[in-house]
Amino acid sequence: MKQNRRNFLKGTSVACAVAATTAWSTAGGESSGPDQPRPQGLAKGLTLLTIRRTGEYRLGVKTAAGILDVSEAAKILHMRAPATMDDLLQNQDGPSLNALVERAARSLELSRAFLNEKEIEYGPVVTRPEKIVCVGLNYRRHAAEIGAPVPKQPVLFNKFNTALNHHNGAIKLPVEAAQKFDYEVELVMVIGKEAHNVSEAEALSYVAGYSTGNDFTARDLQFDTGGQWMVGKTPDQFAPLGPYLVTADQIDPDRLSLECRVNGETRQSSNTSDMIFSCPQIIHYISRVITLRPGDIIFTGTPQGVIQGMPKEKQVWLKAGDKIACSLEKLGELKFELV
Repeated sequence: MKQNRRNFLKGTSVACAVAATTAWSTAGGESSGPDQPRPQGLAKGLTLLTIRRTGEYRLGVKTAAGILDVSEAAKILHMRAPATMDDLLQNQDGPSLNALVERAARSLELSRAFLNEKEIEYGPVVTRPEKIVCVGLNYRRHAAEIGAPVPKQPVLFNKFNTALNHHNGAIKLPVEAAQKFDYEVELVMVIGKEAHNVSEAEALSYVAGYSTGNDFTARDLQFDTGGQWMVGKTPDQFAPLGPYLVTADQIDPDRLSLECRVNGETRQSSNTSDMIFSCPQIIHYISRVITLRPGDIIFTGTPQGVIQGMPKEKQVWLKAGDKIACSLEKLGELKFELV
């Protein structure tokens, strides 16, 4: 147990966690007076995930000692903490989460709050976003491979919440409606503060964290029916996301390697430095006309290597039984299968 305690905060920012506790009572995690407002802010120095346990979604924190079930830890320590990722984001409840994590590192009572990651059931990293905004044609070499001109401003479309999926999940292919299924590994941004008409210079301060995603697509629905991008992009389960949300303070989003593999074969391999519009530019552009709110998800585009970009004679579309793995540097590997 002592070894677990020593290992607990490896991979997290102890300094940030300790700093976050200054507004909280070490006895119970509540604010020091009944009339004091609860401090708000983004969580820092953490790797977060959504777990499904006892039939409900719960917030988890990845540590060297295992996955900390935040709700269970809060109950044992008699501290308040966000119960889910959505509660954390929409209430900007980062300080209470950091306080709980720091307190848990010093506790001898938490063995039942730790889970073996190999045995957990994952949920979508975010389960209740108000909006899922996606950027198309945002990598130079991807635009070149499909013969599209480099766009002069971000090309936006959307997905709906019914498209959300999770690490180790499955996509049931809608074969009654489509046949040309394609992968798109993407960096995903998750918004942590309301953003309206924000500048590029300040844009990243509105991001709670980053995740690995796949903008799964039915190309025949997208293109063969008159340019129906939305219907080709947002069928049920077409937005796998996970396994983690890494807090924004730990990531430079515009310099990350990313890959997609199909049945073990590398199909996409690039770097976010090839993006036409950077993450700050994307947030600035969207927020001029659409208010972004905590929990909103932004898919930032896919690099070259998609099936659509191959010569016609080499286009072998995805099918049931295929296994997809997507990796983003520092953000983890997202896996799902097709059924």
